[in-house]
Amino acid sequence: MPLFDVIGLFVVILMLLTLVSWGLTRWVARRVEGEVPAQGRYVDLPSVRLHVVEQGEGTPVILLHGLGGQLNHFTYALVERLEGFRVLAVDRPGMGYSAWRNEETADLAFQARCIAELIREERLERPLLVGHSLGGALVLRIALDYPELVGGLVLLAPLTRVQPIPGAFRMIAIRSAWLRKAMASTFGIPLSILSARRTLRRIFAPQVPPRDFAHRGGALLGLRPASFSTLSLELSQLNDPMPAMLERYSELNMPIGVLVGEADNLLDPERHGIALAGIVSVTALKRLPGEGHMLPITRPEACAELVRHVAEVVTSRDRVSDQE
Repeated sequence: MPLFDVIGLFVVILMLLTLVSWGLTRWVARRVEGEVPAQGRYVDLPSVRLHVVEQGEGTPVILLHGLGGQLNHFTYALVERLEGFRVLAVDRPGMGYSAWRNEETADLAFQARCIAELIREERLERPLLVGHSLGGALVLRIALDYPELVGGLVLLAPLTRVQPIPGAFRMIAIRSAWLRKAMASTFGIPLSILSARRTLRRIFAPQVPPRDFAHRGGALLGLRPASFSTLSLELSQLNDPMPAMLERYSELNMPIGVLVGEADNLLDPERHGIALAGIVSVTALKRLPGEGHMLPITRPEACAELVRHVAEVVTSRDRVSDQE
């Protein structure tokens, strides 16, 4: 077969694959949103439209999920254990059902501003901020940039410093906006479907992903172009702010609780959560032997216990301040 014929055949096959992938991606996105609908309400803010699930009354608590996640990671088992609190589980910008105003940045400074806007809009008085994984880095950034808005921090298997991106994820850490959107609209979702089980096993290891995690835990929501695009963008920018944040951690002056799984193979607990305790004064540092990364789902009671403990410390500190 002549070379030009081979090239032409290759182009035709590539175009057909792209068209099929595009159609499959659109079909999957519609199916996913039908099976895992939005649970809460929307809050329109200057920088973003946030999807929030709210429950209870009392001391305000904001729950912020990690990379590639959504608020379902908290509604799965943790929210129901936080009785006596006004709990707001939030889809971070671009994830779950929260929509970007401008998708060009996913940096922590921007996301911190979004949550600060939420705190002001909802008139939350110095809430506790609970962050899991990348959400841990986000609550640290909020506390650094807006300390007057924050009562205390609870960090669950947190990201606290530069983290090498695993090889399996480097290929989707795409900085180019047009290439990222092209992948999200075509091959990104089919490839995500093919690797989903392996990815979940790695995220949960050494624990096993719950059978209902796809629906109840919201994992299916990651199989949409917007979610893939945000994941790709966040991966590409993951380490950019961390060196400067590390230098500022000594500024933190509020109750901080840290919970880590000693068998976490995504974020080394010694390097991240435990090392943070050597930089700032933490209220509580708890290590769970044999536990992995997905603590809000695998150990929700331990997470809730730490939230209650930090809340008590904040209340005691405020009481002392009022007496002075």
